Amino acid sequence: MVTAPSPAPSPRCPGASLIDRDPDAYLAMHRALDEAVTEALLDGRERSVRDEVRRVAARRVAPVAGELDRTKSFAGDSYQALAEAGLAGLLFPEELGGSADSTVAYAAAMEEVCAACPATSLVYMTQTHAAYPILIGGDAELAERYVPGLLNGSVYGSLAITEPNAGSDVSSLRTTARRDGEEYRINGSKTFITTGDRAGVIVCFATTDRTARRDGVSAFVVEGGSVGLGHGEPLVKMGMHGSSTAELFFDDVRVPSSNRLGAEGSGWRIVMSAVVKSRISAAAQGVGIARGAYAHALAELTRRHGPVLPADLAAPMAELRGRMLQARLLLLTTAAQVDRSEGPPTAAISMMKQQCTDAGVAVATAAVRLLGAAGDLVDLGVERYLRDAKVTQIYDGTNDIQRMLIGRDTSTRMKEASR
Repeated sequence: MVTAPSPAPSPRCPGASLIDRDPDAYLAMHRALDEAVTEALLDGRERSVRDEVRRVAARRVAPVAGELDRTKSFAGDSYQALAEAGLAGLLFPEELGGSADSTVAYAAAMEEVCAACPATSLVYMTQTHAAYPILIGGDAELAERYVPGLLNGSVYGSLAITEPNAGSDVSSLRTTARRDGEEYRINGSKTFITTGDRAGVIVCFATTDRTARRDGVSAFVVEGGSVGLGHGEPLVKMGMHGSSTAELFFDDVRVPSSNRLGAEGSGWRIVMSAVVKSRISAAAQGVGIARGAYAHALAELTRRHGPVLPADLAAPMAELRGRMLQARLLLLTTAAQVDRSEGPPTAAISMMKQQCTDAGVAVATAAVRLLGAAGDLVDLGVERYLRDAKVTQIYDGTNDIQRMLIGRDTSTRMKEASR
């Protein structure tokens, strides 16, 4: 059963910055930051989705973002507000509770959620990341059983890939799934699992044939209440405090064979298909964090100096605005390529993820610096974006991994050009 969201918070909510306390001021600020060149990349439906997410974010997400961070409270009500508005299943078919929107619409929506509250955007994208492998790898019965609940927020989901000694290299997973009649028995552990402490649906990747390396990885839907499944206390993190992260432990967890996604050994292919969407999520977070930090800094600087900033502030703020525009252009054009072909070059996805998340860190860092000593104040909201930004460079394939993939692609192109 879906939990009813809490009422909109008081304008005096502790930890809320000036623009977060006033939905009209929030909307006015973010409309002022829309750029004509990126608006032209959105069609009417995509712009409508973006605008509706922005309205919900202004009234239900941004006002509580600071308080969620301060108290380390889970952003469940913020996610529910988006789900109630029909904005949580953009990439999914209508028969499963989605709206069958484009990847571009999803990227624009993710940016909006993150600009309001990065931690809420992490909950938002994790629900998508848990549901998407079931959609593309499971049969119709599995999708009908698990996807609608993930989209409407009646159950939370997790994607369980990372292990203590296996992160980006899925082929080195040590968690095993052994066939036992009509079931599999899963044993092993996972770490850094977003929403792992409260997940009712877990998409777990495990090795069914260790000798086959990546071709021996399979994926399973594991229910949160399964016997033998345990989790640790939420990990203490630098940022993203409104989203929990935990270890998962599988001790002879029995899963029916019907809960396997695809054939045995198809887990790698499912990961590679799903990673396109997950890296778009992270890239959109980078752009959203940049815009959120910039908007909060601009609000404070104009409060101090009026709408015309002194030259020593106007020039670096202009630099940040250009950096945000570059990142958003890369995000939306790459998402559009995914919509056209579903198979953009790996290097394009890697450049998008790396450049956009690096932009989020760079803009947030500069925004803190431009505020001087006040940049360290929690009530201005800018330091939160900086703390939240760092992890986007790490998950969904570290940015060093992305650079490696880009470099590998460059070498391949040069070899082909020399023939």
